[in-house]
Amino acid sequence: MREDLMQELRRITEEEEQLLAGGQVDRSLYTTGSAFLIDSDKLLAKGKLITVRPHTRFAAFPLHTHNYVEIMYMCSGQTVHHVEGRPPLTLRKGELLFLNQQASHSVERAGEEDVGVNFIVLPQFFDYALNLIGTDNVLGRFVLSGLKQSGGEMSCLHFRVAEAPTVQNLVENLVWSLVHPQPNGRRINQATMGLLLLQLLNYTGDLEEASGNGAVLAALREIEENYRTADLTHLAAELHVSLPYLSAAVHRTTGRTFKDLLLEKRLSKAAQLLRETRLTTQDIILAVGYENTSYFYRVFRSRYGVTPRDYRRDRGGDFLSQEG
Repeated sequence: MREDLMQELRRITEEEEQLLAGGQVDRSLYTTGSAFLIDSDKLLAKGKLITVRPHTRFAAFPLHTHNYVEIMYMCSGQTVHHVEGRPPLTLRKGELLFLNQQASHSVERAGEEDVGVNFIVLPQFFDYALNLIGTDNVLGRFVLSGLKQSGGEMSCLHFRVAEAPTVQNLVENLVWSLVHPQPNGRRINQATMGLLLLQLLNYTGDLEEASGNGAVLAALREIEENYRTADLTHLAAELHVSLPYLSAAVHRTTGRTFKDLLLEKRLSKAAQLLRETRLTTQDIILAVGYENTSYFYRVFRSRYGVTPRDYRRDRGGDFLSQEG
């Protein structure tokens, strides 16, 4: 990260000066209630959907929840996090930690060189990003699950992307744009966030889910990367867990069964191939992992309201002649 920006982020804040003088974290800066739920109204200016602020150093940050999505990025040093009562998670320089709404979270004391920034993001800010990345992947489901106000959501995602230059550049651009507002800032920031999430989809192999559902993430990656042949029984054996345990964990975390998620992915891919290629419907059916043509036609029509041929005619008429 450029040095002039780092100098701004390293600057000791008034709150941190109080902590260095022996004070404690002032909850009134973050909430108006008795429970420590950090309120976005305390941190976001009226009408804003996103902001960025340096992580508070020099004191342990107490257990809390929040009514927004938090994304923490370590600019230098490291911080140690406790999420949902799970083992400690160390966030190191260049890494990203996504925390969903309602995630229970505390942070151990950070020193002067442990410089991190927190993106405070309202869920609606991700509308543009979701249009880019879709919802049939880990990040899309994470954002959607953040709309829930109850438990069961994917609470935390940890990206080990310190060696990913494209990710680092996009994060720095987003920080700079938020620290130094510019014309058309909202559109620029939403586009940058969308590109950031697109890039992060390339690093799901470096992803950890701090709420302890690594097996669930493996199942979601299986759907994303191997949707044609994905099989939960085979995956459970690879992970050395029972099939009922893995099936229940997927449903508990996502609110959907593995079978439903796989069907969604296959149909989404089939629709894309109908729109963008000259493959016949039969070739597409095989390409997405089905052999039973009548079953595919039935579920496709149930999902999109039309037959594959009509879908192609309405959305990609140039390829209709290939259907014969």
